[in-house]
Amino acid sequence: MDAVLLARVQFAFTVGFHFLFPAMTLGTSLTILISESLYLIKKDEIYRKITDFLARLLGLIFVIGVATGITMEFSFGMNWSGYSRVVGDIFGPILAAEAIIAFFLEAVFIGVLIFARNKVSPKVYWLSALLVFIGSHLSAFWILAANSWMQTPAGFQIDGTGKIILSSFRQAVFNPSTMIRLFHTTMASWMTCAIMIAGIAGYYVSKGLHGETAKKMLKMGIILFAITPLLQLSTGHIHAIQVIDAQPEKAAALEGLFETTKGAPLYLAGYVDAEKEKTYGVYIPRLLSFLYNFDLDSEIKGLKEFPKEHWPPVNIVFQAYHVMVGVGMLAIFLGLLGLILLVRNKLFEATTYLFILPFLIPLPHIAHEAGWVAAEVGRQPWIIYKLMKTADAASVVVPANQIFFSLIMFTIVYSLIFAMFVLVFVRIMKKGL
Repeated sequence: MDAVLLARVQFAFTVGFHFLFPAMTLGTSLTILISESLYLIKKDEIYRKITDFLARLLGLIFVIGVATGITMEFSFGMNWSGYSRVVGDIFGPILAAEAIIAFFLEAVFIGVLIFARNKVSPKVYWLSALLVFIGSHLSAFWILAANSWMQTPAGFQIDGTGKIILSSFRQAVFNPSTMIRLFHTTMASWMTCAIMIAGIAGYYVSKGLHGETAKKMLKMGIILFAITPLLQLSTGHIHAIQVIDAQPEKAAALEGLFETTKGAPLYLAGYVDAEKEKTYGVYIPRLLSFLYNFDLDSEIKGLKEFPKEHWPPVNIVFQAYHVMVGVGMLAIFLGLLGLILLVRNKLFEATTYLFILPFLIPLPHIAHEAGWVAAEVGRQPWIIYKLMKTADAASVVVPANQIFFSLIMFTIVYSLIFAMFVLVFVRIMKKGL
C-alpha cells in the first residue's frame, strides 16, 4: 500500500480514538463545577456525592486522554516530517502554549478533585473545580487554534526556502476560524457529557438505585441535554456560514453541490456520485441559500468552480456531515422531550424514556467523529489550506511496511486500552453515587 495513505489512516485512527476522551473532559468539568457550586451554596450533601462521582469519571477519562494524546506528538516527527519542517515555527509555539498554560493547570487540580476532598476547605475544592474547568477549555482552545490555522492560515510569511515563518502570533492563534470552531466543539463536548450524565442517572432511576441523588443528577443531565444541542445548532449554523465564505470547495462537498446555484437546495439525506457529478436524495429547495444569508436566491458556489484535483472525496464528506447533523437534530428532539417530561413531573415515571437514555451515550461520539471526518477530509487535498498538500507533508524515509506494522500495533494496544476503559467505567458506575 501507499505510505502516504497508510500514514493518513494511522493518524486518523489515533486522533479519532484520542478525541473520544477530550470530548468527555470538557463537559464533565462543567458539570463538576455546577454540582460543586450547588453544594457550596446549598450545603446539600447530594451535590457533593454527584461531584465525587463525576470526579472519579473525570480522572479515568483524563488518564486515557493523556495516554492516547502523546502518540500524536510523535506522529508529526515520524510520519509527517515534511509538515513539521515547514510549519514548526507556527505549530511549536501553539502546542507549547497548550502544555504550559493549560495542560499542567488542568492536571494539577484534577489531582485535588480526586484525592483531596477531605484535605482542603470547600472553597478551595470549588476553586480546584473552577481551575480544572478553565484548564480543560484553555487546552481545547490551543489545540483548536492549531487545527484551525491549518483550515484558515493567517499570521505567517514564507521565506525563500518555502518554510512558513510566524509573523504574528495573535493573528495565527486568532485566525478566521478559531473562535467559531472552539464554540462549536465546546458545545458538542458539553452535549456529550450531558447525555452521558442523563444516561447514567436514567439507568439508576429506572432501577431504583441511589434515591434522590440519582434523581437530582438526572435533572441536571436533562436540563443540559435540552440546552446544549440547541446551542450546538446555533454555533453549527454560524460555522457553516464561515466555511461557505472561507472554504467554498469544502462547503460544496458537504452539501453535494456541483453547480454554482442561486437558490441552492439543502439535502436532508442522499448519495453523491462524483463521477457523474450528481447528487441523489431528499432535499428542500432553496433552503441552503436561505440559511446562508436569509435570501432564498443567494448564490452558493459549486464544486465545478474549482479544479477537480482540488475536490475532496465528495461522498465521504457529504455522508459524514449529514450523519453529524442528523444526530444533532435527534439530540434536540430527545433533549426537549426530556425537558417536557421534567417540567410536567413525569420524568421519573417515564419508563420508556429512562430505558432509552443509556443507549444514547454513544450518539454524540458518533456525531463528533463524523464532524471531524467532514472537517478534515473536506479540506483535502490540502493539509494546510491552499499552502501545502497532504501528499507533500509525509515523511519520505518511512516505508509503507513500517507504517502498516505500527498501525496494527496501535489497533491492538488501543483496543486493550478501550476495553480497560469500559471495564473501569462500568466499575465506577456499579459503585455509584
